[in-house]
Amino acid sequence: MTCCVLQITALIFGGVGMVGTLATTVMPQWKVSAHIGSNIILFENVWEGLWMNCVSHMGIRFQCKFYGSILALPPTLQAFRALMCIAVILSIISFLMAISGVKYTHRTKEDPHSISIFILAAGVAFLLTGILVLIPVSWTGGTIIRDFYDPKVPMTLKRELGAALYVGWVSTALLIAAGAMYCSFWCWGDRSSKCRYPSLSRHRLHKPDLAGVSSQSVHAYV
Repeated sequence: MTCCVLQITALIFGGVGMVGTLATTVMPQWKVSAHIGSNIILFENVWEGLWMNCVSHMGIRFQCKFYGSILALPPTLQAFRALMCIAVILSIISFLMAISGVKYTHRTKEDPHSISIFILAAGVAFLLTGILVLIPVSWTGGTIIRDFYDPKVPMTLKRELGAALYVGWVSTALLIAAGAMYCSFWCWGDRSSKCRYPSLSRHRLHKPDLAGVSSQSVHAYV
């Protein structure tokens, strides 16, 4: 019963992390314009994401524009795009493998080794997805904080942490938690199968050599 609850909980964490990864990739709120000073009249808000930037004028007019040439983008932005796209694909694959592992766990009891392979693959894939999401999100957050406190950066170019970064960090935590839970379940299942069937391993280790016995009997007969 505990194993079933652990698997379903990890599946929920992985599903929410998968949706969060997709949302982080699509959302334009990676960098948000920072309003510094005592001026309470905000004429323009700027959002910058991986695929587009958006401008809001007085909270009434809202415009978004996709970036132009891919080759004209900074190398870091191109790398972040690639990492997030890979993370989205890998999160979907991880979620499907987790569903397969949960189904086989409930339906099949004869072959625990094959079940553990599904669970282990889902756990490792979830962990790798969390790392892939963490790299661009944390890198962008560190760059924003560094530029915010840099006096050489003009006030108009200073940015704040956007909502997409927080969604990415939460998604990373959920993906890593799901991966750790699946890996721990696989380790527990592997140990329990060894403890449950110790005679099978001893039988394989001490299996008699039938070919040697038959050859000896033939020589003795001759």
